[in-house]
Amino acid sequence: MADLDGPRWGPASRGRPKEIVLLLHGVGADGNDLIDLAPRWGRAVPDALFIAPHAPFPYAAGGFGRQWFSLWDRTPAQMVEGLKVVAPMLNALITRECAAAGLPETRVMLMGFSQGAMTALYCGLRRSTPPAAILAFSGVLLAPESLSAEMKGRPPVLLVHGEADQVVPVAGSRAAERALRDAGVPVESVYSPRLGHGIDEAGLSAGALALQRAVATLPPT
Repeated sequence: MADLDGPRWGPASRGRPKEIVLLLHGVGADGNDLIDLAPRWGRAVPDALFIAPHAPFPYAAGGFGRQWFSLWDRTPAQMVEGLKVVAPMLNALITRECAAAGLPETRVMLMGFSQGAMTALYCGLRRSTPPAAILAFSGVLLAPESLSAEMKGRPPVLLVHGEADQVVPVAGSRAAERALRDAGVPVESVYSPRLGHGIDEAGLSAGALALQRAVATLPPT
């Protein structure tokens, strides 16, 4: 099993970490693609260590990029099989980093973009120790039909999506919002008009607030 790692930043407070935020990139990118979010969000959660792990597999289409699971077959069932492979790797990363920081695994927050959002939602909702929050940008909730049977907790979820996204259509997040609400998961959604497959100022602000709210609910360290 591959050991995940990647660029890291913080805490902004320059003290010991009190939370860990994992930033899961999209297909064809790597951890360097999202670590630049850390200085912005670090102002909202100054005691957080941000880690942007590189996905475990080389991007099948070539280049320098990585992928969390293969897209050779884009049927939901096949993508879920890929997520079942990567989930133990992500869980091992969380366990390792929390042990190194001396933190309980309840003080982890997951953020993902595109394929990383799919990974964060699938794995985060099924972790035996749920994350403090899940932020899913431009993603899809895979295997919603198995969620009620497999879900281990109901962490708050932020869904952010551009309404002009032609890579992962906004319908993916709208369907996720319905499924999560039906499962009793607290959900906040931000849909940005005219935004394509990316993150805009509205999404950055919503993400900072979601992280800040999640930290506020945690017991003091």
